[in-house]
Amino acid sequence: MQPLERYASLVDDFDAFRAACDRPLPSVVRVNTLKASIERAREALDAEGVDYEVSDWHPGIFRLAERGPGTSWPYFHGWLHGQEEVSALPALALDPDPGEVVWDACAAPGSKTTQLADLMDDEGLLVGNDNNLGRLSALRHNAERLGITNLAVTNQDARNFSLKPFGDRTDLPERVEAFDRALVDAPCSCEGTIRKNPDALDRWTMDHVQGVAGIQKGILRRAIQATRVGGTVVYSTCTFAPEENEAVLDHVLTEADCEIREWDTPDGFETDPGVTEWNGTEYDPAVERAHRVYPHRNDTGGFFCAKLEVTG
Repeated sequence: MQPLERYASLVDDFDAFRAACDRPLPSVVRVNTLKASIERAREALDAEGVDYEVSDWHPGIFRLAERGPGTSWPYFHGWLHGQEEVSALPALALDPDPGEVVWDACAAPGSKTTQLADLMDDEGLLVGNDNNLGRLSALRHNAERLGITNLAVTNQDARNFSLKPFGDRTDLPERVEAFDRALVDAPCSCEGTIRKNPDALDRWTMDHVQGVAGIQKGILRRAIQATRVGGTVVYSTCTFAPEENEAVLDHVLTEADCEIREWDTPDGFETDPGVTEWNGTEYDPAVERAHRVYPHRNDTGGFFCAKLEVTG
């Protein structure tokens, strides 16, 4: 079976879904308001003669008509950052405040991490972790270009992440014993990236889906443990597989002290609820509060996103 055929029962218009998956993904940039206002960024693109349209659901996201995201001087100076449109959702769901202590568990190459820094006004402490040392160089480069100073970069296995390196830092205002918020944009089977990576499904196997689901459960469980009571954890993937989405949420609801919370996507962005049953397996009804993003809904990649609160 072609992998996407698995989801015919989940999608209301499967023909439209498949047609959208076959179309190239639009080239998109996000305005980095640490360096430029949205208005100033638009003026710069207009002066450069770059054709673009503003996203229907976010004023700081532009779809470029022809040029790649890195081919203009506003990008070079850090006013803009290339980021797949749908991947802006997790940071908006996490909604960090300036001055908080925030963890991005799987941060590299840094699109979501740098968006978090922007939302935090570059204040507080943002810990960007990744277990891939090579990818961390891209995270550092992006942070430097965008003018981010509140980022600490770590190279750990997120499933066993230790706060000890931050417990005795004299340059921090207080000991870091728990995070206020954490983002787990987990490694996954990447089915939702097919529009920019057409060969993504060529490497797809059910064994990989089942194997990576175990990693996802471990990272999300550790994020809940490392976040203070009342804090927020956001879980996201770029796959359609319930084994990597709702099943992971169902697991942590029984293994960790957390609850899934309702949250609204921005006006103009359409999503479907999480599924509560898949292939004969039933999940906790609360997983319906998660958001499934299908490419034909908003002309984006595929995505999944859920917001949790730590309860104990």
